[in-house]
Amino acid sequence: MSRIGKLPIDIPQGVTVTVNPDNTVVVKGPKGELSQDVHGDMIVKVEGAHVIVERPSEDKAHKAMHGLYRALIHNMVVGVSEGYTIKQELVGVGYRANAEGQVLELGLGYSHGIFMVLPNEVKVSVLNEKRANPIITLESCDKQLIGQVAAKIRSFRKPEPYKGKGIKFVGEVLRRKAGKSAKV
Repeated sequence: MSRIGKLPIDIPQGVTVTVNPDNTVVVKGPKGELSQDVHGDMIVKVEGAHVIVERPSEDKAHKAMHGLYRALIHNMVVGVSEGYTIKQELVGVGYRANAEGQVLELGLGYSHGIFMVLPNEVKVSVLNEKRANPIITLESCDKQLIGQVAAKIRSFRKPEPYKGKGIKFVGEVLRRKAGKSAKV
């Protein structure tokens, strides 16, 4: 049996999980509401303070979906109860960031500024301190959406391996390369 799939999902206080007849799981909590369509073969049950995902057979496709849907539902429960946060750091001379509402403005050394309109589910804040790199903080209850937005922001200027300039996640360790060595 799937090691991930067989684990029950604990439902914290203030979170409600409902399974609709069309196999849609809806999770409501203090941080928001999320829903996920589950494949028709998978069985999702709410028993007391736990959600249990079961598969109908030992078929390879059912085994794959078992752990997948358990993980997706678990991420939804954690998201609506605690939420997810991603911090990104802009490393480079003159790199800057500003957030006004749902619009993130980035100055990354190009001849133009980059304006990115973020989805309403993602909250953004920017920390600009003197003598420190700007830090972009993204918060959301949807793990997939916040990861997708963070990846899009990072794609504007990926960290390069020589000086480490670019947009990196806070705490990320980059593999650095040695530059050209002088001929002796």
